[in-house]
Amino acid sequence: MAFFEIRDLHVYYGAIHALKGISMDVNEGEIVTLIGANGAGKTTTLRTISGLVRPRDGEIMFDGESLLKYRPHQIVAKGIIHVPEGRRVFARMSVEENLEMGAYIRTDKDVIAQDLERVYELFPRLKERRSQLAGTLSGGEQQMLAIGRALMSRPRVLLMDEPSMGLAPVLVEEIFDTIKELNETQNLTILLVEQNAHMALQIAHRGYVIETGVISLTGSAKELAENPDVQKAYLGM
Repeated sequence: MAFFEIRDLHVYYGAIHALKGISMDVNEGEIVTLIGANGAGKTTTLRTISGLVRPRDGEIMFDGESLLKYRPHQIVAKGIIHVPEGRRVFARMSVEENLEMGAYIRTDKDVIAQDLERVYELFPRLKERRSQLAGTLSGGEQQMLAIGRALMSRPRVLLMDEPSMGLAPVLVEEIFDTIKELNETQNLTILLVEQNAHMALQIAHRGYVIETGVISLTGSAKELAENPDVQKAYLGM
């Protein structure tokens, strides 16, 4: 049994069949990417895992246990942490207050302080701006803050939704380097949803291609990057 499994998942928005029986596996310590066009079902997949959307049918298993019986805050407590599309930082709170919000379910104050310093080591720019209102940060800095806030929850699985969206190319590389570093140094399991298939496939171990709510292709990142259909549709080749 995989560390994290989705089996035959069906999700509807009213009469719209958004996910049509998708199945995926994520092994512990892997980066797995889910790529596809806008509206293909990528964000819906992450929102369903997080408990924000309820499936009509199917199963989501984590470490041998069904997640479908849990509410979103209970899923967070199990270590499945969602970095949402668009960052969703608390604009009127400071950088440090945003990071502290990531640890809201924790009570180990000494370890929280240590984790805060680790986030600042990972993102020195956040330390420089620790007292600044999050809403005044650049898009790249807000993405760093969203990742840092997630790390304050001590994730076992990080769900990342479009981390490169709206960022300058140099910042995209920096964010993806950080994702790779987290995986390699902390053995952090990551499910990465990303329209920038080229960058995603560079750092992922394996990937899935989703088209109109259906998984159309799966394979190693290398296999997908070399697939002519993927190259044509998602890599601009």
